[in-house]
Amino acid sequence: IQTFFCDPHAPWQKGGIENAIGRLRRDLPRRTDLSVLQPLDLIRIARRYNHTPRQCLDFRTPAEVFSSLLHFKCESTSPLSRE
Repeated sequence: IQTFFCDPHAPWQKGGIENAIGRLRRDLPRRTDLSVLQPLDLIRIARRYNHTPRQCLDFRTPAEVFSSLLHFKCESTSPLSRE
């Protein structure tokens, strides 16, 4: 996969990443020992992160946007039976 690294001392290149880190820091302060966290704690943090509305998503949550990408209309190729 192609990757991108921001240039050092160029914060304007990493606004989205800084925003994501800031959101995670609400639950995981610096120097948090991740090895002592229970799996349910990590699930709770991920759920909170993915269910927070974002302005860039028209105030929808990332979970809503992702879910809408998975839903599609299933159209039948055969005509409905007429009884």
